[in-house]
Amino acid sequence: MINYNPKEWFTFIFRIHKADTVRKLFPMFIALSIYSALIAWLELEVWKLSANSEIKNISLMHGLLGFVISLLLVFRTNTAYDRWWEGRRQWGTLVNSSRNLAMKLQAMLPGTNTEARAYFKVMIPNYAFALKNHLRKTFNPDEFQPVPGEGPVSLDPEKHIPNQLAQQLMNKTMELYRKNQLTGEQLIVLNNELQSFTEVCGACERIKNTPIPFSYSVFIKKFIFFYIMTMPFGYVFSLGYLIIPMVVFIFFVLASLELIAEEIEDPFGKDANDLPVDTMSNNIRLHVSELL
Repeated sequence: MINYNPKEWFTFIFRIHKADTVRKLFPMFIALSIYSALIAWLELEVWKLSANSEIKNISLMHGLLGFVISLLLVFRTNTAYDRWWEGRRQWGTLVNSSRNLAMKLQAMLPGTNTEARAYFKVMIPNYAFALKNHLRKTFNPDEFQPVPGEGPVSLDPEKHIPNQLAQQLMNKTMELYRKNQLTGEQLIVLNNELQSFTEVCGACERIKNTPIPFSYSVFIKKFIFFYIMTMPFGYVFSLGYLIIPMVVFIFFVLASLELIAEEIEDPFGKDANDLPVDTMSNNIRLHVSELL
């Protein structure tokens, strides 16, 4: 995720970064410039259609469709941002649940049980790293800290990694209960925090695995394409060869909104505008270590 000062807005105009849509769309800018210049040359110099009122009226269609396409893109952007913000809320819940679980374990466990404290000190942050990699469809065992006295964490990469870690956390908690180191009331309190881990995982998987409907996404792209490709036919009579930069700029605005929406609707990846899940995972490890 890009960290920036929102008050320095003037510098954003000249700032180029990895996610800048200008860099991604530049080949299309060149193609559209050539296309617009060709249409303008044919209509003004070859066909000499400037007196044809029917061709001029094409611009009226763009005036009507401009309002429709703006509504579609606003809805598209809002939907993508809702997914991004929901992902941030879920990871905020994971951060809070990890802290609460660590604080409650610190208060409930007997002072002599350093083994259990060391176990949860390692395994709670391991769950955050497991969820992060699970959402990115990767498996990175090097990020898991080994349990003191037990060696590396035993995991099957062919199965659901966060579920395996959640199961191990639950097993350890029940083991403490059976050894009478936790009471029944304390077990109920801890169960709420442990349950929230799986709920966060399920919510993040819902965001990750449920993209915007295919037909809707394809329709918006087709709409933008035909809107831009027909624009030179009507406006060339009033703008002349100035239609070339006009078409490129309008395409830049419309296509950039669609590209930004595509990037943020999956907020758990490594794109420039995705959530800083690496930082949040490291913060969970730091805070849990301090509490336990």
